[in-house]
Amino acid sequence: MGTKRKHFSAEFKQDAVNYYHSSGKSIKEAAEDLKISPGSLNNWIQSAKHNDGLVEHRGSGNYSSDADKEIAKLKKELRDKEDALEILKKAIGILNKN
Repeated sequence: MGTKRKHFSAEFKQDAVNYYHSSGKSIKEAAEDLKISPGSLNNWIQSAKHNDGLVEHRGSGNYSSDADKEIAKLKKELRDKEDALEILKKAIGILNKN
């Protein structure tokens, strides 16, 4: 069985990065203090480096643009229609046998 992933707010991530920079501790030590994995803290630090000191945060289900959101919506609609079509094809095959 898999482990449940923790989700951290953008504010927590930013505070964790700020804590790391101000504490002078290693990533491992800072992560232990915050009770998070060193890998997560390192990812947030790298994100902050590439975004002018701000940690990039996107929650689940959020898209980087309206176009990406529309594409995801259309793909879901297409999958739903294809599933419905397959069900109808199977039903027609069953009814034609009688």
